Amino acid sequence: MIATVATVAATALATPVAALLPLLAHRALRRAQAAKTLRIEAAHGIDEQGFVRIGGIDQWISVRGDDRANPVVVEIHGGPGAANSIHTSRTRSWERHFTIVRWDMRGAGKTFGHGGPQGQGEATFERLYEDALEVTRHARELLGAERVVLLANSYGSAFGLRLARNHPELYSAYVGTDQNIHTGGRDTSAHDALRERLRAAGKAKLLAQVEAIGADPHAWTPQQQAAYAKISAQSDPLTLATLKKVVLGSMWLSPLHSLRDLRDYFRGQKFSERITEGTAELDDRADGTRFEIPFFVFQGEQDVLTPVAAAKAFFDEVEAPVKRFALIEDCGHFASFSRPDRFLDLLLAHVRPAVTSGRPCSA
Repeated sequence: MIATVATVAATALATPVAALLPLLAHRALRRAQAAKTLRIEAAHGIDEQGFVRIGGIDQWISVRGDDRANPVVVEIHGGPGAANSIHTSRTRSWERHFTIVRWDMRGAGKTFGHGGPQGQGEATFERLYEDALEVTRHARELLGAERVVLLANSYGSAFGLRLARNHPELYSAYVGTDQNIHTGGRDTSAHDALRERLRAAGKAKLLAQVEAIGADPHAWTPQQQAAYAKISAQSDPLTLATLKKVVLGSMWLSPLHSLRDLRDYFRGQKFSERITEGTAELDDRADGTRFEIPFFVFQGEQDVLTPVAAAKAFFDEVEAPVKRFALIEDCGHFASFSRPDRFLDLLLAHVRPAVTSGRPCSA
């Protein structure tokens, strides 16, 4: 899906330098302003960013929060290869209530830029799963936390469900957003809806391409998976607008990312396509719907990439000590970054009480 944004960015970067000078000047000003906002000056705050040895390679980890005593949140980003570190300015308010641990996965963002394609080691779903466990243990040790909240976005939720199910000793709660539900290829509703959107829009060539790819993800190559995601994003005006404004906007104005970092971001996304080979056979229901920790899903109400119906149907089958499903209004995919304040409201109303002293009502 980020391939659409990459196309927009590539067009901008191909523009003659003279024409880009005003744009670059505006970027410098906005990045300087954002850097001031990101300063953590509280006595008990933390702002540590750098490379940590995870799974045999150096991987980028950011740990930020105004109070180290707050609950710790470990993020698992989507894509694959779509590092969440670009969104730090958008989620500054979260850091007043939680300590946020952001990790650029193997093959993504600054981790990819640091080691290059030859320095990523074994880039497989199974290896990234083990990396996530190492990152979790690193965060617990660094912050002295017995357990941490697991926040998984989009493709990252494929890891998230398995981590939460298998390791309740590490996690105090699971929060899925842009929640991805794998059904072993049985559910073709998203594919059918995409075909209908393309047909209604008169996009005959794209429709033919989607039909040629087919509805069974078991048969898709990583390249077909990437092509399908790109067409899905382009077919929905809200998703496309969000990609341009929220995702590309966050990249362009991030004070934590140079132009070289942005180049590496897109290269990492291309490199990370291979990881989808590890999810074709996944079946989330077959793996189990019982979780020993509080379970939350906060989904964009108009998400066409990870549809609400699939996420809600899975949620309804979940057994957990506490669970809550909530829609985030007026947005689709990338809901937590499109409406970060609304997402924070949900975290404070439901997740924080569940991992501290209070307990919300199950719903």
